[in-house]
Amino acid sequence: MNGRDGTGFARRPDPCKLELGSYLENALCRAGRLSAAARISFVDSSLFEEVLPMKIAQVAPLNERVPPKLYGGTERIVSYLTEELVRQGHDVTLFASGDSVTKAELVRCSDLALRLNPVVKDPLPYHIMMLEQVRQRAHEFDVIHFHIDLLHFPLIREFADRTVTTTHGRLDLIDLAPFYRMFPDIPLVSISDDQRKPIADANWIGTIHHGLPKNLLPFRPQPTGGYLAFLGRISPEKRPDRAIEIAAKAGMPLRMAAKVDKADQAYWDEVIKPLVDAHPNVEFIGEINESEKAGFLGNAAALLFPIDWPEPFGLVMIEAMSCGTPVIAFRCGSVPEVIEHGTSGFIVDSIEEAVEAVRTLKVLDRAEVRRCFLERFTVERMAKDYLAIYRGLSGVRLDAAHLRRANGAGAGLHVVG
Repeated sequence: MNGRDGTGFARRPDPCKLELGSYLENALCRAGRLSAAARISFVDSSLFEEVLPMKIAQVAPLNERVPPKLYGGTERIVSYLTEELVRQGHDVTLFASGDSVTKAELVRCSDLALRLNPVVKDPLPYHIMMLEQVRQRAHEFDVIHFHIDLLHFPLIREFADRTVTTTHGRLDLIDLAPFYRMFPDIPLVSISDDQRKPIADANWIGTIHHGLPKNLLPFRPQPTGGYLAFLGRISPEKRPDRAIEIAAKAGMPLRMAAKVDKADQAYWDEVIKPLVDAHPNVEFIGEINESEKAGFLGNAAALLFPIDWPEPFGLVMIEAMSCGTPVIAFRCGSVPEVIEHGTSGFIVDSIEEAVEAVRTLKVLDRAEVRRCFLERFTVERMAKDYLAIYRGLSGVRLDAAHLRRANGAGAGLHVVG
């Protein structure tokens, strides 16, 4: 909503709507449902839904805590979204591992993040137990937002119209198409337009790109490192071998901050570690935590993102952009949606093009890279987009009559069942 009519001129507020908006604002404050952070004046009755606090459940994977101590893009996004919704005055409940850190109500569904718990051998039972807790409390929430792929689909058929499922992973696997055809009523949100191509006929209700807190990774106008950065995971689809080759041919140091999963241990041992050992310009530093990321990315001349798979989003790209660090990325998956070629980085199709991009980095303005981040990839924008999705669900509507009667009772969204 931009506050303008079809001519482009600012709309004049309707006096009647202003009076009703003022009444609703006062009623919500008396009811304790509109915090100081969320309290704004209503200019139009259509703003009811934009201001009214909601009761929202966020259901996170249990493999990492929220936010993760080290690697974990999905859990990081769940954390950013949850904390921003709380900041805006919404009543949020987070179902996650017991060591998660949040200002929302935390439902502890495991003692620790499963990946870091040596006692855990199979994560499936813990996720099933979490879903049972969600089922028992489902009636409490206006919206339930799932971030756990597939397991919950049979559980939510009866109240799917007030749920959202964000698909955080790749969707080009052959087994997924018949699965999504079996559940055509489950509302889905993709994290890039490219991600949904393999199952284009699923019940997509929106694409929402990820966002970060503005000050999480501060702008570095003058990097001091003089190196290229690779950040993420050591795996064949991430192509760390390409990063090593690009840096070697460009004559620049490469610093690699990455984790090695058990599934990729052989790839590390047999392919990547020998390459690291053979190139004196390459430094492998392993996994880094959030506090180390700002310095690692901010002091880099560029981030190398040499992927060879349909990347659903690529959070590290906007993390680099937040610092003002340009990205040199291969044209795969979401890359063309995220990177503005020639402004926030370069999109390439070969090793040779990547090497040339390294050599022409000076033509990019790091302030422009940061501007691209601020315009498109903040957590405020992400939360606004998700709230619009929540309020557009067919199982959720604004009960204005109930609000008009709110003199002390809780005011909220009415779930149509």
